[in-house]
Amino acid sequence: MNNIRNFCIISHVDHGKSTLADRFLELTNTVPKEKMREQFLDAMDLEREKGITIKMQPVRMEYENHILNLIDTPGHVDFNYEVSRSLAAVEGAILLVDASKGIQAQTISNLDLAKKQNLKIIPAINKIDMAQARIEETKKDLSSLLNVSSDEIFLISGKQGTNVLELLKAVIFQVPSPKGNIDGPFRALIIDSKYDPYKGVVAYIRVFDGSIKAGNRIRLLQAQIDSEAKEVGYFKPDLRQSEILKTGEIGYLATGIKEPGKVRVGDTITFSDSSLSWQKIKPLSGYKEPKPMVFLSIYPEDPNNFELLKESLEKLKLNDASLSFSPETKEGLGRGFRCGFLGLLHAEIVTERLRREFSLPSQKKTGSGLNLILSTPSVVYLITNQDDKETFIYTPSDWPDATRIKRAKELWARLVVLTPMNYLGKVLDLLKTIESKHVKNDYLGTEKAELTYEVPLREIINKNFYDRLKSISQGFASMNYEILDWRLGSFVKLDILILGKKEETFSKIVAEKDAFREAREMVEKLKEIIPSQLFALPIQAAIGGKVVARETVKALRRDVIAPLYGGDYTRKKKLLEKQKKGKQKLKERGKIRIPSQVFLDMFRG
Repeated sequence: MNNIRNFCIISHVDHGKSTLADRFLELTNTVPKEKMREQFLDAMDLEREKGITIKMQPVRMEYENHILNLIDTPGHVDFNYEVSRSLAAVEGAILLVDASKGIQAQTISNLDLAKKQNLKIIPAINKIDMAQARIEETKKDLSSLLNVSSDEIFLISGKQGTNVLELLKAVIFQVPSPKGNIDGPFRALIIDSKYDPYKGVVAYIRVFDGSIKAGNRIRLLQAQIDSEAKEVGYFKPDLRQSEILKTGEIGYLATGIKEPGKVRVGDTITFSDSSLSWQKIKPLSGYKEPKPMVFLSIYPEDPNNFELLKESLEKLKLNDASLSFSPETKEGLGRGFRCGFLGLLHAEIVTERLRREFSLPSQKKTGSGLNLILSTPSVVYLITNQDDKETFIYTPSDWPDATRIKRAKELWARLVVLTPMNYLGKVLDLLKTIESKHVKNDYLGTEKAELTYEVPLREIINKNFYDRLKSISQGFASMNYEILDWRLGSFVKLDILILGKKEETFSKIVAEKDAFREAREMVEKLKEIIPSQLFALPIQAAIGGKVVARETVKALRRDVIAPLYGGDYTRKKKLLEKQKKGKQKLKERGKIRIPSQVFLDMFRG
């Protein structure tokens, strides 16, 4: 174990984690030059398209007789749970800061997580080759944050490879080797997993005690399931089979279990041999599993694909522990699922992965995937009825009649915004547009301000605060939030009626004081994105049966009198009246098909 080093790279989003990982792969010859590509560990197409890391990715490297297990982690606030998994499996972390952007909100948040795990922190300032790099200022801020000498901070360029070798050597000399009882009973923590149709659930594990070989009988302590290890191995970064996994190593274990829901991240794997008395084995603490904060309903566009959607969600949950889902049924949509997410980006990524990665055998030839209908995102509310019974409300369809509500509560969060001083005015103006309570302002030197507010979670989620903050600050401001408590509020359910029929998927829970503004905005947006029909299409917003806003999508109009040249006007009038009656008949039938893109556009805001 003395030659093993387990570490991860943590930072704010887009500070160069994946690029630094690329240089490590090259220096250690882990990936042949002819196979090397940018952001090598970002294996998903979505990660490359968006330029962000979504999934943690382990890789085993070898350098100067040392085994280096690196875990590349995401930086966006919605994927904080991925960072927590990584930290539970390592002894050290490289804290990476962009020299042009400096310390940002997620930098501090990830650092706090690492400190709670008592990890060795190695600070590094990246992108020193950029013209707008503020090296000395960033070094001073980072030195103050970590309470270390500025000489201990590495100045690197992940893109050009400057000082990357020195940073890698620092990992070897500074990160402690893993501890554990190599002769004791086998214990390993599941940090991630994926599904393989031949090997069953493949668990990504960190071995804390003992060792394991293929063929050993295993037991999942929390799930209380026995199975047999079909295969063990390492990440290079593809799966590379080996004879044994020992104490301190990070690798994978093919469990042979074919039911995805039975293998859970955070569970402890040990041997099921009765001679080892697995009943006395203490489960590993793992990490605190996050609670979903954003909820929306997902339905298959084709009701016959319900089982495919169910299987897809079960497989996706294997490597996304924060995803939760439960079945529900809605009139007009059939059977679907109420799903919980950590944030809007998390929800968008999951739904996009469902579309791309899962399809029927007949669809695979054409490259098409699972077509979905999505409801409007909502945060969770706590309702107390007239009998003092408390109920959690996850979706607008669960919202009771106003007469049955005694009081309603919502979650509040502590919002921390870090912004350069030259964007402070714009950020303060943005904060005025949301309901909030100012707590304090702190200043990191003369260049940055840290603004702390208490805000309702719905203001962060429903108003897409993160994207708006990035937009007004050209990407330089950043944010992080943590849940505080439940607080009283006044809310109403806003219903959308199209052609007089309530469309439950567009329903929304809003603050009573914002109801009329929200209603106006929703009907105006729907007017823009719903395709025109052969008849005029009324769109209404209603609260408790009372219409509070309305727009009309104009009908498509065919020029039926174009073939007529001259003659009596009564001939033209006759054709126009016939057209009018035909449109009225279509309208009376009351059936229109709303494209799935409309639901997606409303979901994205």
